[in-house]
Amino acid sequence: MGPLSGIRVLEVGGIGPIPFCGMILSDFGADVVRIDRVSSASPPATMSEEPGGILGRNRKVIGVDLKAPGGVEVLLSLVDHMDVLIEGFRPGVMERLGLGPDVCQKRNGRLIFGRMTGWGQTGPMAHAPGHDINYISTVGLLRAIGSGGQKPAPPLNVAGDYGGGGMLLSLGVCAALYERQVSGKGQVLDAAMCDGAALLTNTVYEIMQRGEWSANRESNLLDGGAHFYATYETADGEFVSIAASEAQFYQALLHELGLTDDHELSVEQMNSAKWETFRTRFAAIFKTKTRAAWDRQLLDKGVCYTPVLSFEEAQQFPHNRVRGTFVKAGSFTQAAPAPRFSRTTLAAPQPGAKMGTHTDRILTAAGLSSTRIQELHRSGVIV
Repeated sequence: MGPLSGIRVLEVGGIGPIPFCGMILSDFGADVVRIDRVSSASPPATMSEEPGGILGRNRKVIGVDLKAPGGVEVLLSLVDHMDVLIEGFRPGVMERLGLGPDVCQKRNGRLIFGRMTGWGQTGPMAHAPGHDINYISTVGLLRAIGSGGQKPAPPLNVAGDYGGGGMLLSLGVCAALYERQVSGKGQVLDAAMCDGAALLTNTVYEIMQRGEWSANRESNLLDGGAHFYATYETADGEFVSIAASEAQFYQALLHELGLTDDHELSVEQMNSAKWETFRTRFAAIFKTKTRAAWDRQLLDKGVCYTPVLSFEEAQQFPHNRVRGTFVKAGSFTQAAPAPRFSRTTLAAPQPGAKMGTHTDRILTAAGLSSTRIQELHRSGVIV
């Protein structure tokens, strides 16, 4: 079940983009085994290892101390049977462990070795630490987000960690799997969050080079500068979003707001010099009613309107409920697998398993004897 059914993936445990990539591949039907790198003395607890955790859904998990004698050999015994390995350590860490792509692909020439870092495997910052906002700030993205006159606002960690990171790596893995059907060979993927975040901004780079982008936040078409592409506060302190960019949607919006006869608003939609004035007028109008009242007036009226919902409200939004956008797996409500396939239906998410749940089963399938598995347990190599 799922388009990647039959594909075996080894996920060398990490945080952020690697478990997100593993989640996508497992949602698509791949058999994903997560290696939790642990110390036999005191196994750490991370979000991806919490029983039932969302990013850890659908996985088999095994705990291995890779620094203990025999730990590396345990992982390599799994590499022999895998199609894909994904890891998110800084450049050189896997090599120092004796698990670099050269070693792994010498044992399994069909292995696709996916590497996820913030800065990439090369470049002057390759070994520097960082997090999402660091990566997106060096490609121009962070500076462009936020209200005018205010400091840049981090867009959570969806642009670097997940969109430009884990999502891009999962796409690269799928492309490499497709190419392997022709060549019969694996390859190494160098996925960097800074590269991925830059890729996400290509439309803005095009607009900028056409001379249609201002460095001042909240003065552009897509950053809340346009009065018809912005958010507005309502009478009850909630917010709504308007995206009536095209002429027909804009005219429908003016009609619903009782502004059809306003010639200036009607004919000067794209006059950016007047956007701030127009935003002020729209803001006063939207403050006259509650969000619920605007929902009743503007939803499904062809004006590109939606309420700005909280995460809790999003779960109850009628459209999301009908489509099953959110599902429950174990104790967590979470976004369902996406996109949707017409034939290779994606399975419902299964709760994430805690560290070591499938250790013995996985190693047995890899060809280790029960005697060897017990030896590894006694020596603390596996948990």
